[in-house]
Amino acid sequence: MYKFLFKRVLDLIVSICLIIIFLPVFIFVTIILFIQNNGKPFFFQERPGKNQKSFTIIKFKSMTDERDAQGNLLPDVERITKFGGLVRKLSIDELPQLINVLKGDMSLVGPRPLLFKYIPLYNQEQLKRHEVKPGITGWAQVNGRNSISWSKKFELDIEYVVNVSFFFDVRILLLTLKKVLVREGVNQSVTRPMQPFNGKN
Repeated sequence: MYKFLFKRVLDLIVSICLIIIFLPVFIFVTIILFIQNNGKPFFFQERPGKNQKSFTIIKFKSMTDERDAQGNLLPDVERITKFGGLVRKLSIDELPQLINVLKGDMSLVGPRPLLFKYIPLYNQEQLKRHEVKPGITGWAQVNGRNSISWSKKFELDIEYVVNVSFFFDVRILLLTLKKVLVREGVNQSVTRPMQPFNGKN
């Protein structure tokens, strides 16, 4: 019952409360990034959601669109701004995803939405991560995030999918809050990016 009804109710109540609480921060960051990124404060990207259905994820745009002489985007470490780095460090870049939660594209808790290009690389067990809505935070995020291997991350995602419950979600939310407050592995530096998933790692 929780998975199919009350989880959505929890998502709506908590996301609305968080949007109200962080509205001044949201407005301030939007204005700064609007000025800094030539009128583009948000980053949009198509991601696979529940049952691999496409949705547009929304994040604060922490990097510029600077390109080299050949028109290719510069490396992340060269495009991220000081303010953008701060936004990432404090995990503020994730705030706009509360809009995705309100729309029903995402949940507060669930496997993180990755890229469509990874789907053909998943085995049958790993594909189960798409049986629930993706989340802003998840079991893998509070157990190492980018410091653990892809295989371990997917193992934790599936563990969540199999054991979804109210108390499991509350536990993950509280652990997420703790990690944000102590800045423990919340957002890995762009100077040490997570290696792309290749179907083996």
